[in-house]
Amino acid sequence: MLVHGARIGFFQGDVRRLSDDLIALRPTVFPVVPRLLNRMYDKIFGQANTSLKRWLLDLAYRRKQAEIEKGIVRTDSIWDRLIFRKVQASLGGHVRIMVTGAAPISPTVLSFLRVAIGCQFYEGYGQTECTAGCTMTLPGDCSAGHVGPPLPCNAIKLVDVTEMNYLAVNGEGEVCVKGPNVFQGYLKDPEKTAETIDADGWLHTGDIGKWLPNGTLKIVDRKKHIFKLAQGEYIAPEKIENIYTRSDAVVQVFVHGDSLQACLVAVVVPDPDFLCSWAKRTMRLQGSYQELCGKAEVKAAILEDMLRLGKEGGLKSFEQVKAIHIHTEMFSIENGLLTPTMKAKRNEMRQLFRSQIDELYAGISM
Repeated sequence: MLVHGARIGFFQGDVRRLSDDLIALRPTVFPVVPRLLNRMYDKIFGQANTSLKRWLLDLAYRRKQAEIEKGIVRTDSIWDRLIFRKVQASLGGHVRIMVTGAAPISPTVLSFLRVAIGCQFYEGYGQTECTAGCTMTLPGDCSAGHVGPPLPCNAIKLVDVTEMNYLAVNGEGEVCVKGPNVFQGYLKDPEKTAETIDADGWLHTGDIGKWLPNGTLKIVDRKKHIFKLAQGEYIAPEKIENIYTRSDAVVQVFVHGDSLQACLVAVVVPDPDFLCSWAKRTMRLQGSYQELCGKAEVKAAILEDMLRLGKEGGLKSFEQVKAIHIHTEMFSIENGLLTPTMKAKRNEMRQLFRSQIDELYAGISM
């Protein structure tokens, strides 16, 4: 992009003021993480709070989706003027391309926002070790639920992960990448390099993928951070966290478990922009963000909403958390709990919240 004269805008560093930044910068290309897209989707449907508004929103979506399936992507239809103009204006009104990655996104959310924003919308997959992307959805592909085919610069294969019952013969397994875009190794860390790149030069990503009939790749699980509970069940915490953060009341969550415990617990950061109005509307509770986070009723309501979303998202009973601790400070790069690519530093979180985790387990009666 820089080669072609593009300018790059940086946000202020506060996610809560991102909407102001977008209006000021008016981006044409907007890379975005799924968590923000989930928030946009939930906000749109939260404002469609009557049956008539929901009907109009659904009608507008179906009409524009039919156009997109014919290859027509635009922002000047009657449905844009009547329904989607505010959504487009909230991003600055100039977005032509959006790219999402870094975590899975719901096909429902992606399909709806592609329609609402009226732009080319791509989903990619990759990691720093393969110079960012190694797959990307194609122009003109209006489907969702996959991350596209391999990029021309690399090959991808799937290898068995027998302990999780993913077998390459079934078109499932750990995603491995090979090509000139794959890094040579970690600086002064030969042991970690040997764990990540095998003798044949394949980068083992730690993600579980599945080949779809159309040749695209679908990321279905995570191997790198899985752990086993006391009863022998394997847990992929990031999958669970992605479901729980769909709650309007939850902005961040850290799911914890280990082989000495039979259940999961979580540390939850409530959404400061949503919590106060939600508590007043649903529980008739008033107070500051800090005060509400300390109330047992709020904690119970947040857990109930998380469990509802977990059930709707297909989580098994052992994948649902049994108790939560409410934390009021956002996980961030500055406090050492997130990586520069906004991934959770799980070891650091375990150490920081060890006393709270122990307290949660002590209060659970199985």
